[in-house]
Amino acid sequence: MSAATLIAFVLLLAVAAYTCAGGTDYGAGFWDLTAGGAGRGKRPRWLIDHAMAPVWEVNNVWLIFVLVIMWTGFPVFFQTVFSAMWLPLALAAIGIVLRGAGFALRKPTRRLAGRRIYGAVFAVSSLLSPFFLGAAAGGIASGRVGPGIEPTAHAWYNPTSVFFGLLAVVGTALLGAVFLAADAVRYGAPDLHAYFRRRALAALAVLAVLGVVTLAVAHADAPHLWHGLSHGAGLVLLVLSILATAVTAWLLARTSGAWSRVSAVVVMGSAVLAWGLAQRPYLIPGRLTVAEAAGAPSTLHWLVIVTAVAVVLVFPAVALLYRLDTRGDLEPLTDADLRRGEAGPEPGGGA
Repeated sequence: MSAATLIAFVLLLAVAAYTCAGGTDYGAGFWDLTAGGAGRGKRPRWLIDHAMAPVWEVNNVWLIFVLVIMWTGFPVFFQTVFSAMWLPLALAAIGIVLRGAGFALRKPTRRLAGRRIYGAVFAVSSLLSPFFLGAAAGGIASGRVGPGIEPTAHAWYNPTSVFFGLLAVVGTALLGAVFLAADAVRYGAPDLHAYFRRRALAALAVLAVLGVVTLAVAHADAPHLWHGLSHGAGLVLLVLSILATAVTAWLLARTSGAWSRVSAVVVMGSAVLAWGLAQRPYLIPGRLTVAEAAGAPSTLHWLVIVTAVAVVLVFPAVALLYRLDTRGDLEPLTDADLRRGEAGPEPGGGA
């Protein structure tokens, strides 16, 4: 395997990781948006705040990793995509920034009007960012961008892009609901467990329908992608995603524990991997191959080394953070905890 092919596979894995990790937070924002008014949506939003707080910022590590690999390992690909897709990617970036600001500022704001404004910014941005990221991916998958092609709205506003965007929104909603249903068990909230489990099943059903429609659209609108998804590794991963969908539905009908989280991640992760491998040997079908887009050999070799270092040092730390979060070991201090700290040492506890 050449260095360019290896780095391209690392890039695809990073995109899949961001889809699953960051997508869980986007999905939580989707359910925040649809939770209803202040009274009706109070408890779902309470769970969303508590579940997201420990890890929402670290999920952007995967996005940064994607961008670094793109502009250093495949500069022609980076320039082509960001030139042709500057509008949807700019809107997605604005959404990411506003989403973070809205989530961070909503909880400490005392005035109800301010909390509503920040909450709306967080929720709406969580809907728009995955849609525009998915639309950009659809433009790439359909081969509508390429070196030397003038940027046009048609590059990202086309049938494949629209359905990719919708798949991104519904897929992240599925991940968010599955993870929140499991978190509800951890927080001892059976009403919220049932609430999010029902929404996870609904999102799974919509995702299955959208997936079938998207495949039909790709058959006519993105023939190279269709061929890759109906043959070889792309077909294997697509079948894996379909099987994981069925397993997730079965698990959600029974309970919403750790295994439903795993199966939901497999649904989305294998779908992203199927898309990437279906395009081989292209980064942009019919326009730009992996070899043509690759940077200098020395750059690729250094990227391999940096990736190896990240695998040894960074990824285990991120995995440990997720593990501690799912076990509930990262609970924030409450007012009662702080008051106990102000009370001084317990009798016999030393100075």
